[in-house]
Amino acid sequence: MTALNSGGPTPYEDVNNVLQVMLRDVQAILGPQLVAFYLYGSLSLGDFDPASSDIDFLIVTAGALSEAALDRLRVMHADIDASGLPYASRLEGSYIPRAALRRYDPRNAHHPTIGSDWSFHIEWHGYNWVIERHIVREHGVVVWGPPPGTLIDPVSPQELRAAVCTQMQKFWRARLDSGDIEWLRPREYQAFAALTFCRALYMLHNGAVVSKPKAAAWALETYPQWRPIIERALLWRSQFEKDDVADTLAFLHEALLEVQKACQTI
Repeated sequence: MTALNSGGPTPYEDVNNVLQVMLRDVQAILGPQLVAFYLYGSLSLGDFDPASSDIDFLIVTAGALSEAALDRLRVMHADIDASGLPYASRLEGSYIPRAALRRYDPRNAHHPTIGSDWSFHIEWHGYNWVIERHIVREHGVVVWGPPPGTLIDPVSPQELRAAVCTQMQKFWRARLDSGDIEWLRPREYQAFAALTFCRALYMLHNGAVVSKPKAAAWALETYPQWRPIIERALLWRSQFEKDDVADTLAFLHEALLEVQKACQTI
């Protein structure tokens, strides 16, 4: 059983400080229900940006949580957010029972979640959680608990590709077709969307997950016509002012067509 040590699980002292508080509180609330506490996303893939990245976490529980436990977790997250600790408002993650974690099942995918843009609540977890499971299993950082490979089955390259295709069709196509562009105006969101498409295309072509900067480097070589928008996305990751979205929207529509072509071959 691995626990958070004095040095912390990440190279960032401020991140380790807020994780120490969260681990202490989660242990007090969940007790024996706590199975594991992992980090994934940029902290596990090596592209964490202290200026803009969230702390992506996964709490594994022994079973479904009671209403009383959910209420206490809701208060805990509100208290952490109000603590003034660096990164306290950038915790983004889910609480998933051990049985539901092993393999993604859309029929058993309603779990508690919290993020920088949403409050603590129960929500359906989409097909991107096939990809997130793979990242946790292969690259996850253990804050507390056993190695993630003991709790999550391997995800094959074909399963990764299928998940990308489903997520692009069910989420991103609907979002682009909705006509709502206000969410995209902040530069950081334009960067997030552009780099997400780079990584989606990388997964479709290579059947593996890499960090967004590595996927962007691959896309620069594979799609040189997109160099200006990709290079701009890498610069805009930690810029929060609003900007024109025309170039980004054009890129996203072009990239979605490339995704569709790739999906037809799997």
